Amino acid sequence: MSKLTDVPKRILIGRALRSDRLGETLLPKRVALPVFASDPLSSVAYAPGEVLLVLSVAGLSAYHFSPWIALAIVALMVTVVASYRQNVHAYPSGGGGYEVVTTNLGPRAGRTVASALLVDYVLTVAVSISAGVENLGSAIPFVVENKVACAIAVIVLLTLMNLRGVRESGTLFAIPTYVFVAGVFTMIAWGAFRGVVLGDEMRAATADFEIKPEHPGLAGFALFFLLLRAFSSGCAALTGVEAISNGVPAFRRPKSKNAATTLALMGLLAITMFCGIIALAGTTRVRMAENPATDLFHHGVPLGPDYVQHPVISQVAEAVFGQGSLLFLLLAGATALVLFLAANTAYNGFPLLGSILAQDRYLPRQLHTRGDRLAFSNGIVLLAGAAIVLVWVYGASTTRLIQLYIVGVFVSFTLSQIGMVRHWNRLLATEKEQAKRRHMIRSRAINAFGAFFTGLVLVVVLVSKFTHGAWLALLGMCVFYVTMTMIRRHYDRVAEEVAAPEEPSDDMVRPSRVHSVVLVSRIHRPTLRALAYAKLMRSDSLEALSVNVDAAETRALHEEWERRGIEVPLKVLDSPYREVTRPVIEYVKSLRRESPRDVVSVFIPEYVVGRWYEQLLHNQSALRLKARLLFTPGVMVTSVPYQLQSSEAARRRARKRADWSAPGAVRRGPVERGPAHRGPAERGSEQRSKGSSKDT
Repeated sequence: MSKLTDVPKRILIGRALRSDRLGETLLPKRVALPVFASDPLSSVAYAPGEVLLVLSVAGLSAYHFSPWIALAIVALMVTVVASYRQNVHAYPSGGGGYEVVTTNLGPRAGRTVASALLVDYVLTVAVSISAGVENLGSAIPFVVENKVACAIAVIVLLTLMNLRGVRESGTLFAIPTYVFVAGVFTMIAWGAFRGVVLGDEMRAATADFEIKPEHPGLAGFALFFLLLRAFSSGCAALTGVEAISNGVPAFRRPKSKNAATTLALMGLLAITMFCGIIALAGTTRVRMAENPATDLFHHGVPLGPDYVQHPVISQVAEAVFGQGSLLFLLLAGATALVLFLAANTAYNGFPLLGSILAQDRYLPRQLHTRGDRLAFSNGIVLLAGAAIVLVWVYGASTTRLIQLYIVGVFVSFTLSQIGMVRHWNRLLATEKEQAKRRHMIRSRAINAFGAFFTGLVLVVVLVSKFTHGAWLALLGMCVFYVTMTMIRRHYDRVAEEVAAPEEPSDDMVRPSRVHSVVLVSRIHRPTLRALAYAKLMRSDSLEALSVNVDAAETRALHEEWERRGIEVPLKVLDSPYREVTRPVIEYVKSLRRESPRDVVSVFIPEYVVGRWYEQLLHNQSALRLKARLLFTPGVMVTSVPYQLQSSEAARRRARKRADWSAPGAVRRGPVERGPAHRGPAERGSEQRSKGSSKDT
């Protein structure tokens, strides 16, 4: 089985990396920016559209509120970035909001933040991929016609890329992200030049469309509520900001400084692009509607179900660069790619957070294990599976998925900043140096304002989006919270149960006697080996045990046993219903009942085969017996292997493969060997590794 899966695994994700090469996977800032910030950078491709979609409910007259909503979102972005810069300096270990909240507000609040982040990471993948498919569909109709299948295919491709490792996937993802950023800045600059200097009139393809308002003449509280909903939808531009604080350990040294610099650069780029696209959308008169088939009119006629509404950024690029122009096609392709790669933010944040939660015993320990490429493979696969389910259920619709979005983000933002305020209060209570106190007071003020602002936005998001799907995100958070609580209780209960006592206990008392039983079906080499091994154990009593399923076979076994003169007594159990497992279990239990202080040791001969299908043909009774005996107190089960020729052939074939390693060798860690025992290639690799470490 290992041979069948190893070759395709190496082709897809590459050769396994030694544990001591973990330092080589750390990221410089130029690679960390697209790895951890691709989500907030790419969200400018759909966040402006979400603002206009909500405003269209009140008709075209509500569009003049979009610049003010954009300014509010910018103020929020500046606040969140400044707040999280305090986080990465204060808590550089990679726990991000979860560590901050757990340390300062307690484990329950920590689990709440962790639940919110896990849900948000899954939604990040689903929303980003769906938005990317829709943007790509503006140039390739086939993609829109098969949205779900294309979205799932992209998720699978991204999963394979991330399984190859953070450094390798980050380098691969950097180019599209930088092309997208350069394309958007070029569009903003060229649009500004055409409008201000040349005086050109740029018109979007939808500029002549009319919008039929669903609720015309909104005023007062109704209008205010609509603006709040538009603001909350536009806050999708802030998703992914916390990923940098969770990924600090992946940065090169100095980790905190590099993470804070990357965070500031990400905020500057995202704000500039978001404001530029909103401004150009107003200048080119982009028209959007939640139901374009019925709410958009051209010359008084509704557009109908055949009309495909393209994203704001595509309409603006078409107006600025021209339909079918090279720059338009380049930006459309880069936008689709970067939206696909925006999911990479979640692919780095979710597994890392899952690893931390697994270390704290809130998630299964398998999520803490690094894979062959030193990435958290189990977390990556779990994230991909959850995202595929969401994409399939919601038909890869960005508009439907966005309603579930950002609730978890602002839960994390708010609790994290409250935790940071308590962090600074605790430090200020003991700090005497005035310079440090001034720095702490300034940091506390930033985090306090961040907590107030993000808390206010959280209330707005919950009120405005609850009936539109936000309740599902809250339900997902509750499911994660309850699951983590139950897992932690299980691990705590097991740890308490198996803890070694300080005083002598029954587990430390030597058994009165050991009664050994060797299971026998017929006399052959595995049986003789098991009998010989059992004799070596020097048990107080030893017997062979067989089950009478066929009278003729049992009689033949008796005759050969006597002919060979085997000194071990043979006991045969009757089985009128031809069962093997139950009679053995009942007999072992009877031995325990007669002498509760005795230990029963059961020896089971097993075949060792070299081909996966051979395993299906052998050892099935042994597996069932072992599974049942494991639940019987006071019983020790020993497998006595006998290697068949096929296993020897498989081992010889494996030795011929120069790079073969036992399954799990990387996870267990490298075997230390002295320089004299290392080959030239290994010594050269070690020297290069030391050199790169010094450079780092």
